Amino acid sequence: MENITVVNEFLLLGLTQVQELQPVIFIIFLIIYMVNLFGNAAILVVIISEPRLHTPMYFFLGNLSCLDICYSSVTMPKLMWNLLSSHRVISFLGCITQLHFFHFLGCTEAILLTTMGFDRFVAICNPLRYTVIMNPQLCVLLAAGPWFISFFYALMHSILTARLNFCHFQKLNHFFCDVKPLLELACGDVSLNKWLIFTVTCGLAMVAFFLTLLSYFYIIGFLLLKHRSCSVLHKALSTCASHFMVVFLFYGTVGLTYIPPSSAASVIPERFIAVIHTTVTPVLNPLIYTFRNKEVMFALRRVFRRKLKLLS
Repeated sequence: MENITVVNEFLLLGLTQVQELQPVIFIIFLIIYMVNLFGNAAILVVIISEPRLHTPMYFFLGNLSCLDICYSSVTMPKLMWNLLSSHRVISFLGCITQLHFFHFLGCTEAILLTTMGFDRFVAICNPLRYTVIMNPQLCVLLAAGPWFISFFYALMHSILTARLNFCHFQKLNHFFCDVKPLLELACGDVSLNKWLIFTVTCGLAMVAFFLTLLSYFYIIGFLLLKHRSCSVLHKALSTCASHFMVVFLFYGTVGLTYIPPSSAASVIPERFIAVIHTTVTPVLNPLIYTFRNKEVMFALRRVFRRKLKLLS
């Protein structure tokens, strides 16, 4: 007879048990988190305050920046608190809430990246009708749709995980609450949960990734057939390069996290990949988009000059 217990909290084992390393790791993550917050917030301020950036591309970029602030805030504050605290527990409700928002915001970002790929496809392949096709109503719909779809997708994970019975020690071998580590503590039938991970989660990510790649393949094919010039192709794709880098980094870490089955030997690599996915990817978005985009850099300088004049 399995020892089924009523779970009130979980113990997060975190990244490392070496006490001497924890303050150093805390400082590194604090710097990363601050860069993420200020970098994405700066992009939001610039996009809102600069009328020249009130276009569909920057509207979606602003949504991505807002999303990255929220996404990293789901895991980073709790992780940093646990690095300095000996009380590393999280309540059952808090764990399910963290799981829900992690998948909610992660799925939203996946669909939003696909939307941004579609926006670049319309801008390059149909520039004369770009403003007609990507009208404000459609932009709002394309931005709101991912949030709506992802909320109910994450709700499935939350409900199915919350109904599980747990019959082992409540030591969660991770630094935040995710589905795969929680399933390792569960007893009873978890086949439906695993089906949701490997079919719905991976399927949704693969479809979004495929549609994003399809947008770029259409762009490349269109430019090659119309202009037959590598210089034109290079110039057009340079505007999409930043988006392309973010897409591959995001989906690469998602694939490495959820496609391979968990095992004792894969715990450390999975944690490392999860760190990249939850902390590094959101902070790279503002850096990649800012340094590779002349319009954003120009607008940033204008905003800062304006602020300095007001202060002086």
